[in-house]
Amino acid sequence: MNATTQTYIETVKVSDIPWHRLTTTYGRATDFPAHLEVLWDMKDVDAIDAAGEELAQNIEHQSTLWHATPFALIFLLRIFKKAVEEQGHNEIARYLVKELAELFIIIAECIRDGLMLEHVDQLSNFEDMLNEEYLWLEEYDEDVLRYEEEEVFPDDLFFSFYYYSLQVLLLCKPLLDKNNKYEVTLLELLTEIEN
Repeated sequence: MNATTQTYIETVKVSDIPWHRLTTTYGRATDFPAHLEVLWDMKDVDAIDAAGEELAQNIEHQSTLWHATPFALIFLLRIFKKAVEEQGHNEIARYLVKELAELFIIIAECIRDGLMLEHVDQLSNFEDMLNEEYLWLEEYDEDVLRYEEEEVFPDDLFFSFYYYSLQVLLLCKPLLDKNNKYEVTLLELLTEIEN
């Protein structure tokens, strides 16, 4: 991973992302900041389950990743790191580590499968996915028409969803516990993809 990508992943803020203009499985990522905040707070398991389910269902569907996926993963990685640090004294953090590891495994499997297919090169920089030409219009009423187009996403943008999602997940490798079956599975999968 180049330094520009790593710096972007480590420094971008939730408020820097135009969530309302990024696609998800079932629409747009407008509500992602609120869901991410619930996970970050780690206060209520039921609220975490509801927010986590909304995020999981909207960043991956039938092995397809979406425009919002790599951006959501940036903040899910930060939440994972915080949960790893707090799991020794916080039962909810321990629960969240397991749940996020399971989600990361699903995303990593999608990436692995996607990389096996013939593909174009990714965009040069992570943040290039936020260029105006790739963002959806402010008005939602055009979404249905856009989905009816043959090429909803340019090939380089679409492959970037997978490539940059992988770059985020690779940063969780040092955090993974080799004594936890989910985390070991994720580590093995990420190592397989890297090689």
